[in-house]
Amino acid sequence: MSKAEYAKARKKAQKTYRSQLLKGTYPYLQALDDIVSFAVIASEVDLGLVEIPLDAIVGTKTAGRKQAFASNFMPLLDENTEFAGKWVSLYQAHIEEGIRDPIKVVEFMNRFYVVEGNKRVSVLKYVDAVSIQAQVTRLIPQKNDTIENQIYYEFMDFYKMSEINYLTFSQKGCYAKLLTLLDKTITSPWSDDEKIDFRSAYTHFLDIYREKGGQKLPITPGDAFLTYLGIYGYEDLKKKSYAELREEIPAMWKDFEIYPGKRSVELVTAPEKKSEEKSLMTRILPLTASPLRIAFIHDRAPEESSWSYSHELGRHYLDNIFDDSIITCSYLAGKESDESSDVITKAIEAGNTIIFTTSPKLLNLSVKAALKHPSIRILNCSLNSCLGHLRTYYGRMYEAKFLTGILAGILSPETSIGYLADYPIYGSTASINAFALGVRMVNPEARIYLEWSCVKDNRIAEYFDARHISYVSGQDLLTPGHGSRQFGLYDVRGGNITNVAMPVWHWGKFYERIINSILNGTWNKGTTQKKDKSINYFWGMSSGMIDLILSNHIPSNTQQLIELIKGQISAGTFHPFSCEMYSQDGTLQNAKGSVLAEYQIGSMDWLLDNVYGSFPAFETLTEEAKRIVRLQGVGKYQELGEIR
Repeated sequence: MSKAEYAKARKKAQKTYRSQLLKGTYPYLQALDDIVSFAVIASEVDLGLVEIPLDAIVGTKTAGRKQAFASNFMPLLDENTEFAGKWVSLYQAHIEEGIRDPIKVVEFMNRFYVVEGNKRVSVLKYVDAVSIQAQVTRLIPQKNDTIENQIYYEFMDFYKMSEINYLTFSQKGCYAKLLTLLDKTITSPWSDDEKIDFRSAYTHFLDIYREKGGQKLPITPGDAFLTYLGIYGYEDLKKKSYAELREEIPAMWKDFEIYPGKRSVELVTAPEKKSEEKSLMTRILPLTASPLRIAFIHDRAPEESSWSYSHELGRHYLDNIFDDSIITCSYLAGKESDESSDVITKAIEAGNTIIFTTSPKLLNLSVKAALKHPSIRILNCSLNSCLGHLRTYYGRMYEAKFLTGILAGILSPETSIGYLADYPIYGSTASINAFALGVRMVNPEARIYLEWSCVKDNRIAEYFDARHISYVSGQDLLTPGHGSRQFGLYDVRGGNITNVAMPVWHWGKFYERIINSILNGTWNKGTTQKKDKSINYFWGMSSGMIDLILSNHIPSNTQQLIELIKGQISAGTFHPFSCEMYSQDGTLQNAKGSVLAEYQIGSMDWLLDNVYGSFPAFETLTEEAKRIVRLQGVGKYQELGEIR
């Protein structure tokens, strides 16, 4: 019987051998000695006895026995040879009692090369074993600037704490991203229980991924695993059944296929022009047999959050505009991920076919719901999200901020002007820089002093007062029941606060246009419906969803100037980001005569050179701010590996 198994193994070897020859590739095992002859080895480390993944064993240390095996480690030698007899004996021993003797290998660039034990590896690969015990010596290459080398050094840092050698990635920064998703740092040692739990979760995922044909994709299983965790999360995965994974993994297969690229963003910067003409079907048939049910899901209660309150105003605006043709309702997401997910499910079960999730914090939960319920239209309020499973929306608030910057530059008696930002996320940076550009247009010597409301133990008032600041750009929205007048652009002189101008989010205007497009059948008009496209609405003043209210404290001639520029921005004849711009480090970010594209504005992660201040360190943020920055934080947090 064992001889028959050798014959089967040899047929596998011959098939692979012929296939490699036809492809013009080397048909035998790789020899490490040949590989390292072209590399500079910095050091050699004895790792001791380690369990290593069999699929990472790719060759032999020397060239001596490499031609006895095809590149898949299956045996090539004739069935009557001494070699075949030893292979058969090993196979029989494995069937009866298992192969327990460790092999000896050399590890180089996270691949293993056998010094002793080639036939043991061959037998175990033939029976589809997962791992084997091995005495491992690691050869560490000298650092260089190749991507492979940099990824390997990241792996070694990860291995020091986790002792995990079965997870590989094809892109830089993936080990740091994984640790972020696991809520760990590169300096946190893993307990034995954490190692066992992680291996179990990864194997759970890998079984279904391979069952669905993942081995045919040109990415590592680690790449796919990280992509999955980015949407569904690690803690959720540990609770999942195989049945649930068989639904979820195929639903996001396109994400695996386009890895490492992101879905391209189709930025919709203005609504379709209004048209009274309805589609053919809506002229023949009634618009709908029953009212359209629409749910709004907030992460915080409207009475506690100015952001949620502004979206609630938009919902009530819809109720007034559409009368009985729609029914709207609102839900409050729970503080825990499971609770929030249950709220979205509850909204869908209640018959809502359109769902607006009004916070970036609900983005991942929205994606999960969209994957599970592809017939439901789900839109999340966030910016710069390359997710083709749902649509996102945001406003060009930077247009209003540019105008308030002009006002501050004209009205301030000082050259020091304050700016209070909320979160260091996409969209917020564009508003800061637009305000700074507006100030510079009328007061080139002025400086913008930046502070953040999301930092723990902040002393904003003292900071601005110490710099004799008269005018401050504060929060854009008012929280119901909150008596503070520190909103919009305000004057703090004399111990009193005088409100000068207030940027406005008119969400109702946006929601009205979106609901109209669904009712009249133009939802897909003007957009490319492809699975690798991510539709992101990014509307400004021209749509009516962004506006600026001026107080009567502004001189009439200044009001006329602001209205003139506002009209030009709305008409598209003037753009705030159309001048020469340098960032704080002296880098030219926009040349004279050019206009920054909207996608560049939406992804800004730099500050203008007349802004004094910086992005706050991640550890100084409040817990709520950390949650938001993990999802939507500007690129500098990802690049520096600050997110934990």
